[in-house]
Amino acid sequence: MVSRDPWRVVQPVIWVILGVLLLWPLSTILLSSVQDAEGVFGLGNYAELLARPRYHRAVLNTLLAGAGGTAGALVLGVTLAFLVTRYRLRGGAALRTLAVLALVSPPFIGAYAWIVLFGANGLVRRFVVDLGIDMPPIYGAAGVILVFSFKFFPNVFLITAAALGQVNRSLEEAAEGLGVPPWRRLFTVTLPLILPAISAAALLAFVLSIADFGTPRLIGRNFEVLATEAFSLYTADLGSNPGLASALSLVLVALSMVLVVLQRRLLRADVFHGSGLRRPYVTVPAGWRAVVANGVAWGIVGVGILPAIVVVAFSFRRTSGPVFQSGFGLQSYERMLHAVMDPVWNTLVYSLSATAAIVVAGTLVGYLVTRRPSRATAVLDALLMIPYVVPGIVMGIGFVTAFNAPPLAITGTGLVIVLAVFIRRLPYAARSAATSLKQLSPSLEEAAVSLGWSPAQAFLRVTVPLMLPGIMAGGMMSFVTAMNELSSSLVLYVSSTVTMPVRIYQAVISGDYGTASALGSTLLGLTAIAVYAAFRFSGRRDTSFL
Repeated sequence: MVSRDPWRVVQPVIWVILGVLLLWPLSTILLSSVQDAEGVFGLGNYAELLARPRYHRAVLNTLLAGAGGTAGALVLGVTLAFLVTRYRLRGGAALRTLAVLALVSPPFIGAYAWIVLFGANGLVRRFVVDLGIDMPPIYGAAGVILVFSFKFFPNVFLITAAALGQVNRSLEEAAEGLGVPPWRRLFTVTLPLILPAISAAALLAFVLSIADFGTPRLIGRNFEVLATEAFSLYTADLGSNPGLASALSLVLVALSMVLVVLQRRLLRADVFHGSGLRRPYVTVPAGWRAVVANGVAWGIVGVGILPAIVVVAFSFRRTSGPVFQSGFGLQSYERMLHAVMDPVWNTLVYSLSATAAIVVAGTLVGYLVTRRPSRATAVLDALLMIPYVVPGIVMGIGFVTAFNAPPLAITGTGLVIVLAVFIRRLPYAARSAATSLKQLSPSLEEAAVSLGWSPAQAFLRVTVPLMLPGIMAGGMMSFVTAMNELSSSLVLYVSSTVTMPVRIYQAVISGDYGTASALGSTLLGLTAIAVYAAFRFSGRRDTSFL
């Protein structure tokens, strides 16, 4: 019976949630961008952006950092994918696991670790300088591009490796039979076959690079990009007119949107097809080829996971206040437990609260998109791309402008952080739930309804248990990313709602690397536990739920 169909109620509720937490904040940014300090409508903010060379440089720097980071990530990711899929390397499973761990590491940990190693007083730089070799610190455009390269190569690796594993070896065998040498086969046969996957990976790395805030903020110094300029404008305009920050935010959103649309078009083109029946041979390299293949693969992954190793190692160094001393000790953890424990509890409470809501809403959205196809659910599915596109800084500014006055004056509370994390990470659970449902036949649920159960009973007692691995995997990934959320939290926090990522950022900025290392190690440990749990609950060894 129609009256017993719960989805006629669920769908409007989901639309209200998206309207309040996604469309309303973004609309307030749009409205603010066309208002001056007196509230008069006009395009003065955009005219000021066009007139100021500073913002021209920010756009160019954003494109430079995105292009440079993407190029580096492509070289590293494609190389590693080729080596892992075509050669039987030592510790191949460990290579993939470490690559995944590098992928889910806290977003600013890499920047902090590179500062520890190659900053003005960095460990490696100081050693090199003592040898009489001039070595500039890592700060600036080159440092940002370097960190982006090693930060985003796992994304490229996972996408490219999946495509390489499906290439029909008959085509490569045919080229070999015609006398084409191996390196020429790679560039004339193999790479063109996986070009759509490489292009999609490149666009993903570019979008992530231009939306990144922590790395340019910590390493860029005078190398300002759109994300850091938007944050600076917002903090400078706090309490007055945030119109200029809103206008700059929309420039960043527009740039991200264009790139994501291109990515989706490439993915929908589906140029690459693989049957999976004649997969490429995996050979065992010998001699110098084995040394080179293993050395390059482990070198890439080793440098990629180096930030996590550095953070953990430095968390156990002896400290006197913020100053490192020789030897090892637990002073940083003692200071974390006695002085900065509130951020740890805030992070856990906010992340768990957001994840609980994400799991429920994501499961419902995934069901609507998969089982109740219509124009409304198609639009709903498209709206789920917006949190991917909108950088955290922009979303944080939108929440401040939307929820800083009645009827929902929640700015400055923990609730506003929970809601921001919820809407930003909802797509993880929704996509994972939808993927699980696509693998399940609706016949069991239909049979339960035909036997007298209501649609709600059939969903809760039949469908949900069957899709539980996908639900849990999406929930765990949402939890991981919620714990590591920096950009939006940095705009929304007050002294009583500081989270671990924000506190680590503050510690790095103030030079308290010991406390930052202890907090970072704790965050890495929680992340590793959540990732392990996600794999266990999902019952699979790949990363398709990421």
